Amino acid sequence: MTDKSGLIDFASGLVRLGFDIVSTGGTAKALREAGIQVTDVQDVTGFPPMLDGRVKTLHPMIHGGLLGDLRSPDHRDQMDDARIRPIEVACVNLYAFEQTVKSGCTLEEAVESIDIGGPAMVRAAAKNFANVTVVVDPDDYGRVLSALESDDVQDLRKGLAAKAFRHTAFYDSLVSRYLTEDVADQETLTLGWRSSPRLRYGENPHQSASLYVDPLTEGGVAQAKKLWGKDMSYINVLDAAAAWELVCDLPEGSCVVIKHANPCGAASLGDLAASYVAAKASDPVSSFGGIVGLNGVVDARAAEAMTSKGNFLEVVVARGFDPEALDVFRERSGWGQDVRLLEAVAAPATPFLSVRSVRGGLLVQDSDEDFGAPWTCATAKEPSAEETEALRLAWTLVRHVGSNAIVVASKDRLLGVGAGQMNRVQSVRLALDQAGEGAKGAVLASDAFFPFPDSIETAAAAGIVAVVQPGGSKKDPDVIAKADELGLAMMLTGVRHFRH
Repeated sequence: MTDKSGLIDFASGLVRLGFDIVSTGGTAKALREAGIQVTDVQDVTGFPPMLDGRVKTLHPMIHGGLLGDLRSPDHRDQMDDARIRPIEVACVNLYAFEQTVKSGCTLEEAVESIDIGGPAMVRAAAKNFANVTVVVDPDDYGRVLSALESDDVQDLRKGLAAKAFRHTAFYDSLVSRYLTEDVADQETLTLGWRSSPRLRYGENPHQSASLYVDPLTEGGVAQAKKLWGKDMSYINVLDAAAAWELVCDLPEGSCVVIKHANPCGAASLGDLAASYVAAKASDPVSSFGGIVGLNGVVDARAAEAMTSKGNFLEVVVARGFDPEALDVFRERSGWGQDVRLLEAVAAPATPFLSVRSVRGGLLVQDSDEDFGAPWTCATAKEPSAEETEALRLAWTLVRHVGSNAIVVASKDRLLGVGAGQMNRVQSVRLALDQAGEGAKGAVLASDAFFPFPDSIETAAAAGIVAVVQPGGSKKDPDVIAKADELGLAMMLTGVRHFRH
């Protein structure tokens, strides 16, 4: 038993009900120290533990007792002939593989932490739930004892068996994933994720929803700590994740505002309070009711900026919150009692498994990351140092916008966004319209190539001075020629960033 919480009380209850206890190793020692009589497994099997403890319970005397169907006269006869005693309750904890691999162990240490006998016993007992009560969760000890005492445990057994199979499937999925180099390119896919507190509802109130957490990774909104506010909904999680993924791509002291999974505001001024004010100014209308992500620890000044008159936010996610900042959120009347405050850890900038369901199946891919591939200047005019800084920010932002995605930006803030349009030039128009006069002297980023020069003409007419885009269109020569004609600088990244 790896997890011995509640074990002594559970075993004592079983003894009180007339059960004999069979156990091994440290569990048997703990029970004896508590004054509980225990029979060692080797006294049942007639074989001592062997192969460095790898083989203890893998024996007919154990598995016969777990798998024997007492409703079958033939099974009973065979068990009697072999002197196999039936096992009525199987209580098993598996080796702590998850904790071992998260501790930074070697491959050899991880392999030794793979439990074989435990899952074999759990599966055997779960298969034979008509005769055996299988228990894999200490939280179930109390209700199992109550059911055994009242002689109605049969009603529990099927549910406990299903839980046991989930338990071993989850365990095996972690082992498989740890040993597999490319999870997304295998003949079968097993996902071992653990449920988090249930969400308030799904995309709409009539939809139920849950969040499942990846046990082998750290960081991100899924593993954030809620410090204040009501429960999260499905959309809250999606938007908060979008905010956190984006702001972690920006320098410390940056702020982003997300609405419906797209950034409507972003600023990188090195100060959270100033960055929030500037980010909100990108689109004051859309920022109302938005989700804020901040790259840093929120202080009282930043909290006051976010709770001042005219602000309403659903979620604020940051690396942390000063005690004074928490007091500001809690004390402000009206919305302050409802806003969710999340403390999150930045995840490593490495690809993760992106999974999306379609009816009847799953789409699986690596996450879309940008590792700084070199850019090339396609035009006669090269961008200035300040324009290049603005282009870098715009390119970072556009990767987090729904396609067709266009971003207008200066060197330190988002000015306009065009997202989710069915043609690219319409996204350009929307981004420029939002930027207004701010487009003059600003830069523009596109998540994919321009199919025609019309977007460049529209951008130049609004005052855009430089553009960054992947390139790759048959019309690239025409688009570049138009940029040269209109005096724009154009950088090509060679990397597309569609987001559907």
